[in-house]
Amino acid sequence: MSAFPNSPRLLKAGIVLVDPNTGAVQRVIVLQFNPDSLTRTLQAQAVRAETQNRLEALRLTGPAIETLKLEAEIDAADQLELPDQNFLTTLVGIHPQLAALETIVHPPIGQLLASNTLALSGVLEIAPVEAPLSLFVWSRSRIIPMRITDFSITEEAFDPNLNPIRAKVSLGMRVLNVNDLGFRDKGGNIFMAYLIQKEVLSGLSTGSLGALGLESI
Repeated sequence: MSAFPNSPRLLKAGIVLVDPNTGAVQRVIVLQFNPDSLTRTLQAQAVRAETQNRLEALRLTGPAIETLKLEAEIDAADQLELPDQNFLTTLVGIHPQLAALETIVHPPIGQLLASNTLALSGVLEIAPVEAPLSLFVWSRSRIIPMRITDFSITEEAFDPNLNPIRAKVSLGMRVLNVNDLGFRDKGGNIFMAYLIQKEVLSGLSTGSLGALGLESI
């Protein structure tokens, strides 16, 4: 808690898992510390060069492919200073926080067992397991549907029972847009709200030819 009662409340970044059909929130994963940086890469989706002619040189085929990268830290030092108030941390370290992130990229056990039962009963075509819709939340103005593309954990310190008590997590994410999800999908609606916010903010940016040393083009 801040020593200054009137200081603004620090918002945390995190990931929200929702049911892709109903939109019901299934789990909220709050990052313990906000990452120091967020790397965003956008790749324009233009008409392919081999099919391009002069009439299509400026055409875009859809939203840009956007990827995100960040590194997050998880540390149990503060909790371990007060072991009587943080029994779970003294028992298993930061395993729960790491497991919450790891389960995003694993199918639920129940669905794996159900698929195995179908396979044993002779079903030849089994639909892939549908994961929850993952939303990366970086402030109220950036709620982004995404898929984790790469994920690594570096465990840096351990308690006497070899439970991790400090770790760095590296996350790579690909933003899911309306080409991936469709306009009627919950995630597609969230992406469109994200894109609308960008257009609104872009309208607040002003510039002039004079700033570039030009009078006209």
